[in-house]
Order: sequence, then structure tokens, then C-alpha cells
Amino acid sequence: MSLPRLAPEFALDLLRDMVRIRRLEERAGELYGEGKIRGFLHLYIGEEAVAVGVLHALADNDAVVATYREHGHALIKGVAMNAIMAEMYGRQEGCSRGRGGSMHLFDADTRFFGGNAIVAGGLPLTVGLALAERMQGGSRLCACFFGEGAMAEGAFHESINLAALWQLPMLFCCENNLYAMGTALERSQSQTDLCAKASAYNVDNRSVDGMDVVAVYEATCQAVEHIRAGHGPFFLEFRTYRFRAHSMFDPQLYRDKEEVEQWKLRGPIHTYSAQLKAEGLLDEPGFLAILAQVDAEVEAAVAFAESGTLEPLEDLSRDVYTPGATP
Repeated sequence: MSLPRLAPEFALDLLRDMVRIRRLEERAGELYGEGKIRGFLHLYIGEEAVAVGVLHALADNDAVVATYREHGHALIKGVAMNAIMAEMYGRQEGCSRGRGGSMHLFDADTRFFGGNAIVAGGLPLTVGLALAERMQGGSRLCACFFGEGAMAEGAFHESINLAALWQLPMLFCCENNLYAMGTALERSQSQTDLCAKASAYNVDNRSVDGMDVVAVYEATCQAVEHIRAGHGPFFLEFRTYRFRAHSMFDPQLYRDKEEVEQWKLRGPIHTYSAQLKAEGLLDEPGFLAILAQVDAEVEAAVAFAESGTLEPLEDLSRDVYTPGATP
């Protein structure tokens, strides 16, 4: 597959952003093992092509809602890596002032509206954002990321039904990694054709290779064009795979190691960098330079988080009670 439609610098930007997510996630996993990051931690390793391809197809002022596996989405949406790492450390310099942690990244300035710990919980929120945009006469669209497990929840069906009824500017981005938390799709849902579920609500849809960043980007561009033209919502299924466990607490007993290794052969960074080299857009020294640049950014974020401060005890009721009210 050639890359005739991508400008060389943009093609390299896609690779660089996937590497940024991968190295951030790998470093977060290491820091979790050291006890520096606590609570829950869900790594996105293996799925980088989805976040990068989708978010590069959106406008800066479009709204994005994600799940608890959202570090990469926040990063590519424009949230500073320093603020993400500080948030995972629980420091008040974090994007949610240290109160959200890994699962609840939030940044209104970049219109990144979570980080949501409830399965399918972000879908109704995105419907609300899209409805507000429509009622105010705006032209921005609202994208929601969710896993295939969320499609068994009532919130998904209610959300896509309303989006279709009201022809809302909403992009449904299903990251189908086959196992939800730890149960295979075919063992949890009788209808495994996810696009058929969108079709049931008369929502245009497409299934995409989620391990191919170019395929993700091009499919999302087409979906975005459809939505901005006023043709209503669009559903995209991205067939992807996480290389790590569901969370750092997951013993991962539900899938074979051989299956994981087979998917790694299709890893988005490995395959895309090889493609760029074949096109003459990248060589090994250039790839190593990207790695060095990204590693420096990651280590700077770690240093920023390490030097961050915990919220003072006297501020713990801030934003919990109305000013002047008695706790």
C-alpha cells in the first residue's frame, strides 16, 4: 500500500504521535510498578493507530469524549504530556488537578471532555454535547470513543437512537479489541456484526482495520465529511487489539499468549514505520531520532510530575460544596 495522499511531513507526524502514545504508556506502566502511579491504570498499547488516525481527521475545536483507556486520546487532542503525567501522579498540576487520575483526564481548553470510568457512560454525554451544538447553530462535531463491550449497554442504544432521530453531528468510534474487559465478543453478544447494530438505527457506518493508521485516518475523514454536510451521525468500528492486559490488575487468563504475539506482528507502529521506509519517507536513523525526541518529552513529563505538589488538605472540599455552604 502506498501513501500518495499524505504529505511527507504529515505522514511522519502520524508515526511520531503513535510513538508518543506508546512511550507514554510504557513509561506509565513502569511507574505503576514502582508505586509512583496508583489506582487503576489501563494501557492503550497496540491501539495507537485508532486515536491518532481519528484525531488527526478532526478539527481542533471538535469535542471528544473517551473511556478510561484515554491517555493517548487526551495527548493527541492537545492535552500536554506534563499535565497528563502529573494527573496520573495525583498532583494538582495535573489536567484534573490530581483528582481524576488515570481514568478521568479532562481538559476544557482542548475540548477533551473525559475520561469516563463507566462503560458506555460517555455516550449520553456526547449526545448532550452534540445536541447543544445543534441547538446553538454551531458547526463542530462531537466524537465519542467506546469499546465493543459498551454496545451491549442500554446507554449505547439510547444514544445512537437519539443521535439518529435528531440527526446530531456525532461520530461514534467503536474500538473493538475483541475482549471488552476479559470476555470474548462472541461469548457476550449474540450479534457480533457491530455495524449491523448501527444499521438498525439507520446510521451510516463502516468497519475499518484499526491497526492501519492510514486506513483509520481516511475512513474518519469520510465520516467527518458526511457529518459536516448535515447527513447525521456516523458509526465507525475499528478492529484493533490491546497488547497488554485490560488493566494492571488483570492476570489475562482469557486469551492465549500465541494470539497476542500474532497480533503484535501487525502492530501499528511496526507496520507503518516499515511502510514509510519502503516509500522512502523514513530511514532507520530518522526513526531513532523520533524515538529520542519522544523519550526526551516523556522523561520531561516524568520530571514535571515528580516535582508536582499534592493538593492541600484545606482545599479538599473545593468544587464539592457551594462556596459559603457548611460541609
